[in-house]
Amino acid sequence: MPDLVVYADGGARGNPGPAAIGVVLTDGQDRVVREHRECFGVGTNNEAEYRALIKGLELAAEGPRGEVACVMDSELVVRQMTGRYRVRDERMAALHRRARELAATFARVTYEHRPRLSGRLERADELVNRALDEAAEDYRSSGMGWPHVERKR
Repeated sequence: MPDLVVYADGGARGNPGPAAIGVVLTDGQDRVVREHRECFGVGTNNEAEYRALIKGLELAAEGPRGEVACVMDSELVVRQMTGRYRVRDERMAALHRRARELAATFARVTYEHRPRLSGRLERADELVNRALDEAAEDYRSSGMGWPHVERKR
């Protein structure tokens, strides 16, 4: 049984578009230890998923460096972290390296893919959407427009 479980989710409204992360950290008895949400600017869904994993590992690193289970709905990130898929995109490779560096500081880290909106992943998803909604409101109240990304054709 892991000492901590990181439930990490990321998302972007538009791909790329305004992006955010949500993390729920629980102890070995499934009690919530910490929650985190933040909008980090413009990014892709995959970038947001990696940033959520990294933040989850950073939060877990604030405690004992025992066994950590990382649960995500991103099959791509889970398979890349377990070595089943290669990382081809250069931006994703940098995020992958950072996640691997953090994971190496623990006694053991496992990765599990679960369906979207299952268990505590549903709360992580809520945190993502709340961060995006708050950021959108901040933009509206400041008179600035919501970040727009030009797509290459």
